[in-house]
Amino acid sequence: MKALFAAALIAPLAACAIIPDTPMSNGDAAAQGSAVGINQPVWAGDTILTPLAVTEDSRCPENARCVQAGKLIVSTRIAATHWTQTAPLTLGEPHEILGRTYVLVSGTPEKTADRQTPVGEYRFVFERR
Repeated sequence: MKALFAAALIAPLAACAIIPDTPMSNGDAAAQGSAVGINQPVWAGDTILTPLAVTEDSRCPENARCVQAGKLIVSTRIAATHWTQTAPLTLGEPHEILGRTYVLVSGTPEKTADRQTPVGEYRFVFERR
């Protein structure tokens, strides 16, 4: 009886847990600075960025000469504690939201003239500045 009474007193305390005030992702997010693929979340400061799709890859292929350098644009979900936004992040260009600045700092592999890059091969590195 004493054990049952003690369990009844402790059970409500077990329900009191401290939940960190951080953004949610579907699983673990990679460490800040890690290269991630499509639909793989990564930390950038106190925010989780998830690349969703390559919307443009018009970069000049490494084995060609181009008049323009072109762009790599990645549709990216940006999730912080109480907000989420999907934004097109362009390689090397800062994207500012709510006083925070995010940059897509690299996108690999480099584009080549002889083949289309399969979506599964892309890897991205993001940074919060």
